[in-house]
Amino acid sequence: MLNRVVLIGRLTRDPELRYTPSGIATTKIGLAVQRSFTNAQGEREVDFIDVVVWRKQAETTAQYLKKGRLIAIDGRLQTRTYETQDGQKRKVYEVVADQVRFLDSAKDGQHDASDGYQGGEEQVPDDEPVPF
Repeated sequence: MLNRVVLIGRLTRDPELRYTPSGIATTKIGLAVQRSFTNAQGEREVDFIDVVVWRKQAETTAQYLKKGRLIAIDGRLQTRTYETQDGQKRKVYEVVADQVRFLDSAKDGQHDASDGYQGGEEQVPDDEPVPF
């Protein structure tokens, strides 16, 4: 079996860093990915994809990335279901990132030299897979 997703796009919002009750870092990001073809009106449509990042990579992503940054994600597609307060079942599709690559430099004013970010491409490998 194969479940592999590779995406390049721009962040639609600032990363949201949280911690599980056991202390594991997790970050949710939204990614806008432009389609490679045009529609009947000659415009390229955009898909908005939810991405989840775990552990140290989640902390790094939340620290250095902001809305609008260009990134590449290598990961897997995952589905989960939950029940709303009114009893309706919902299904969510999201990409779980194994690697996040920063593809552009920070815009002026987003980061200063003291935060350690030098710009350019950065690969941050995940510590280990997260069991679900």
